[in-house]
Amino acid sequence: MNPIDLTITYLDGTEESVSAVAADLIGFESHFDISIARLEKDLRLTYLVFMAWHVLKRTKKTEEPFEVFTERVAGVSQASGKSSKG
Repeated sequence: MNPIDLTITYLDGTEESVSAVAADLIGFESHFDISIARLEKDLRLTYLVFMAWHVLKRTKKTEEPFEVFTERVAGVSQASGKSSKG
């Protein structure tokens, strides 16, 4: 599976681009106990926000717990022009 490029939009209007790689995808699967392939049929905002948070946590850009992180986020979307199929 290829990395999944995401755009995080914060409540203050700023944006940040991140790329979810194997470690983040495995973290997603472990946390939700579902295959990453399920995103194609059952995409949820919670899944995208979790992956974005996992990238930031892995890269040491945040130490916030997931629930605290979500309070600063307006939304997360898959970056345009990128495919999550691998």
